[in-house]
Amino acid sequence: MQVIYRVASAARDIDARARSIAVEQSVEMPPHAVRNARVGAEVLGRVEAVAADGPYHFRVTIGLALETTGYEAGQLMNMLFGNSSLHADLELVDVELPAESAARFGGPRFGIAGLRRATGAGRRPLTCTALKPQGSTIAELARLAATFAEAGIDLIKDDHGLADQASAPFAERVAAIQQAVDAANRASGHNTLYAPSLTGGPRRQLEQLRAAREAGVGALLVAPMVSGLGALQELAEAGLPVLAHPALAGSSRIAPPLLLGKLFRLAGADAVIFPNHGGRFSFDAPLCRAIAERARAPWAGLAPALPVPAGGIQTARIEELVDFYGPDTMLLIGGALLEAADIGAAARDFVGRVTRLEHAR
Repeated sequence: MQVIYRVASAARDIDARARSIAVEQSVEMPPHAVRNARVGAEVLGRVEAVAADGPYHFRVTIGLALETTGYEAGQLMNMLFGNSSLHADLELVDVELPAESAARFGGPRFGIAGLRRATGAGRRPLTCTALKPQGSTIAELARLAATFAEAGIDLIKDDHGLADQASAPFAERVAAIQQAVDAANRASGHNTLYAPSLTGGPRRQLEQLRAAREAGVGALLVAPMVSGLGALQELAEAGLPVLAHPALAGSSRIAPPLLLGKLFRLAGADAVIFPNHGGRFSFDAPLCRAIAERARAPWAGLAPALPVPAGGIQTARIEELVDFYGPDTMLLIGGALLEAADIGAAARDFVGRVTRLEHAR
């Protein structure tokens, strides 16, 4: 695999710095001390290219052996940027994998087409919202979910901060919310999906997955930078669409189009949430477009993932954002619905405005 880093360095030092990255991200020992000839020839990282990238910066391409990943997503992250993430002069920019290798990491099982089938969304953009705030009772969250499902919102997710708190324990909360969504779907004819947030370590996530399955949920929410990309990769095998949340994604020097648009997708995310431009986060329009394009672009034979811009979106921006991102997008509006005097009416307006866009095209 080819891995690209952006390195802050003086020109006189860059060749040596590039070689040190190749060693650090492969054998992590003095190359002359490698006594196994195959390891020296096939596992030791190689500097493949060095190119200037602005004042005192360079793009360095390193060839790393795929065998070191074991085709496990967490170990892939380790080999791409594990030790080198501790060096402040580096940013992980991109990675390219052979198609036959990328498939072994899993990729989206549903992707855009599968999410459209699961929700019956047709060709229009999809709609999404979140259950908030933390500290609410199970009954409050279930009533809110019913309101959103009755309005026809395609996917209702837990707020990523909802876990297994005493105010709304996971198993009881998920069962009650799914029952409310099921009842609303029967009454309205919609096919709203509910995605509970799976949190914690392996034992806790397995218990939560079992409870979610028993409740009959239609999707899952995972924060891969909190739980690990290895957890995302394994949960994607559960047979349910997976929505990836970007919590903690800003804590690393990994380019967002790579992390959110490609690596989450590689590990199995069917849809990827990211901060929309003009909201309460600092991502600008070109960066948001790059994330969405990476999520959907043909890549190594993987299904495309659905981009989900979020973070302070107002319903007045729906038409603008669909023009910007295109119809293969899921719009996530949370606070703007929750602050409305009539949440149900605001949710119906959200769905109606998106639905009308399909007929206007």
